[in-house]
Amino acid sequence: QVRLVESGGGFLQAGGSLRLSCAASAASGIEFSISAMAWYRQAPGKQRELVASISRGDTTTYADAVKGRFTISRDSAKNTVPLQKNPLNPGHAAVYYCHANMRVPPIPGTRHYWGQGTQVTVSS
Repeated sequence: QVRLVESGGGFLQAGGSLRLSCAASAASGIEFSISAMAWYRQAPGKQRELVASISRGDTTTYADAVKGRFTISRDSAKNTVPLQKNPLNPGHAAVYYCHANMRVPPIPGTRHYWGQGTQVTVSS
């Protein structure tokens, strides 16, 4: 079984920094490969939206609304994807979800996997 686990959310101060991380892992004996990873967010009353994505070759894509404000990176050796934002404001409060396109043999092709999400609350 393959899973994505987010960390780094919680109660944060406006003007401070956000650093989230997502780690992909699998049960013993299961091999997998990741083609792309991404962060999405869902604010109360709104639809889930893309924040940023990063490909296997480290090509990054950002939603227009967050360009220049968030930074996504990737540690392929550890299968982790950090997301950083500084400074924070209350508008950044949301549940942040990790997403990955992964190949998990013997299942053919790639499939979408989601983490359970991490809540980010920003106090003014």
